[in-house]
Amino acid sequence: MHRKSARSAVMTSRQRNDQFCGLARSLEVVGDRWTLLVVRQLLIAPARYRDLRDGLPGIATNLLADRLRDLEAAGVVERRPAGTGSVIEYALTPWGAELRGPIESLIRWSTPLMARGPGDDAFRSEWLALAVPALLGARVEVRSPAAIGIEIGEAPLQLCATDSGFEVGPRDGRDLDATVRAEPVYLLGLAAGAFTLGDARALGLLEIEGDEAVVRAVFAA
Repeated sequence: MHRKSARSAVMTSRQRNDQFCGLARSLEVVGDRWTLLVVRQLLIAPARYRDLRDGLPGIATNLLADRLRDLEAAGVVERRPAGTGSVIEYALTPWGAELRGPIESLIRWSTPLMARGPGDDAFRSEWLALAVPALLGARVEVRSPAAIGIEIGEAPLQLCATDSGFEVGPRDGRDLDATVRAEPVYLLGLAAGAFTLGDARALGLLEIEGDEAVVRAVFAA
């Protein structure tokens, strides 16, 4: 569906703000609870319905279905075959993928809110795939290519610095310059520049195996 028709396609009178304002119109599409978190998951990677449900702890099955239906009708999300057979996965349309910028800005804005730590909140290491590049990309210039392993949560990741910026994803077998072990709150604080690598080492907030100079170059402004 062409994005110009998104508003009339999915908005009920309850959802409309009736304001000729770009922010108001945007909130009509992505302002409901859980909607931007669905987009977050699809910015990490296209996903099947069950994978989306697993990546959104606490969401009700019917609510996820509603959000996907609304986003598809608005032209933000599309369904497509996932390999062979009849399995379907969800992916962002090119217009939907443009939400990366606003979402990364919200992640950077959230830094003071993250300082108190996770508490009892759920955490999945895959969320770092969006958060760490958003935080680093705003303040650090890539000086040379690097690959750093991240051991945190349930699955090991890698942080790569490339000509196009920073990327976080699953290990792909490449040689690593170093490996960092830390709790999520400390890794995010380091990526945001809330404290220095020296401070983190001195306080025992993280461990580094390998070339510390590479880690310093990636995380230091």
